[in-house]
Amino acid sequence: MILNRALILGALTLTAIMSPCGGEHIVADHVASYGALFYQSYGSSGQYVNEFDGDEEFYVDLEKKETVWRLPIFSEFRSFDPQGGLRNVATGKYNLDIMMKNSNYTAATNKAPEVTVFLKSPVALGQPNTLICLVDNIFPPVLNLTWLRNGRPVTEGGSETSFLTKEDHSFLKISYLTFLPSAEDVYDCQVEHWGLDAPLLKHWEPEIPTPMSELTETVVCALGLAVGLVGIVVGTVFIIQGLRSGGASTRQGPL
Repeated sequence: MILNRALILGALTLTAIMSPCGGEHIVADHVASYGALFYQSYGSSGQYVNEFDGDEEFYVDLEKKETVWRLPIFSEFRSFDPQGGLRNVATGKYNLDIMMKNSNYTAATNKAPEVTVFLKSPVALGQPNTLICLVDNIFPPVLNLTWLRNGRPVTEGGSETSFLTKEDHSFLKISYLTFLPSAEDVYDCQVEHWGLDAPLLKHWEPEIPTPMSELTETVVCALGLAVGLVGIVVGTVFIIQGLRSGGASTRQGPL
């Protein structure tokens, strides 16, 4: 992946829905980020997104100039004019040009992202499931993410979020891959970023219990049989002793 370094301008507007005040401490039950945007010199690209409790509600597609909802059902409860997002991104671009000149075009500091892969549900071979690749600590927000099956790129079943904002001004991104687990297939989430010396791969494959060999099965059966026989013998001895003790008590009369 050939990428140039970029300067980032983050313009974040945060709104918190607070719980009722109780003394000096205020606890936020929910946190929303309305109009979180950035614009960067790499590829002359940017992003405008709305978030709620860390999850993406929608983003504005800058090329198609339309609002894209993370889940279609969200659009049934509210609407958003994409022109508002486009105007904010344009303002971000204007401010970025000024900041780049004032900083003598100093490049942003790259951070090495952290990658985790896990399943949505417990694995069951042949049953539909979803692999989730969470990429954290991203800065700057320029990243290539590719799913691999048996070392080859997967072209269907994948989706991902926009770059989601964090309190430390880094970003995270989540990618989803729907698939059918099988014993023959292994998967990797491949991440390319300026903060990495080489592409980072996080591996996943189903954990299938190793079947016991014939010798192991024979030994287990023999041990089980031996334990059963010992139990029978011990039980028989206790029964005989009990019968003898009962008989002796019956034969004893009064002095």
